[in-house]
Amino acid sequence: MDAGTEELRDAHDTLAEWYAANMPGKLEDMPVERAMLDLFAEMTAAVGTEVADVGCGTGRLLPYLAGRGLSPRGVDLSPRMIEVARRDNPGYDYQVADLRELPFEDMSLAGVVCWFSLIYLAPDARVRAFTELARVVRPGGCLVTAFKHGTGNLHRNAPGSLVSEFGVDFDRYWLSAREMADLFTAAGFVLVFQGHIPAAGAVPPYGYMLVRRLADA
Repeated sequence: MDAGTEELRDAHDTLAEWYAANMPGKLEDMPVERAMLDLFAEMTAAVGTEVADVGCGTGRLLPYLAGRGLSPRGVDLSPRMIEVARRDNPGYDYQVADLRELPFEDMSLAGVVCWFSLIYLAPDARVRAFTELARVVRPGGCLVTAFKHGTGNLHRNAPGSLVSEFGVDFDRYWLSAREMADLFTAAGFVLVFQGHIPAAGAVPPYGYMLVRRLADA
């Protein structure tokens, strides 16, 4: 494991209990995010029900996905996040794994959710990661992602932020919708829908993208 990945894993181990205490119920206040997940669920159902939340954190999205008729599984880099997910959102299959080496067979999933989990990919890790996501999704299956919209520059956490409060730090990259779309296209996906929520104060714009796996890729 490279130093950046180790730093990211250890930081999220530290932050796991904060997420467990503060993230439950957030989805109920986010109609755009619910709409994106609903669209994903409806389009994925035509291919199958087996989906994975890659970068699932505390597993907070899995009950919502299950409520839409899907059979979700969770994957996260952080062992502590997976421990919390099993405790707080039980009844689902969770595994510790890197999204660049997913524990799924080729074309075994009808869809994948990447909810703010692709923002941690360094430039030299992106092609491998997007190719791996394409490997596990069967033709016609979908992937939905939420991300922070930006210019692609590296972000480290500023003083006063949540992560600095806990004494941790890690790299983040806020890509433009064009960069995201290009990465998906190169991996064998086609864009179905995209949208964004404009910036509000210190909060950057949030981007959302739904893509479908091409049959002949």
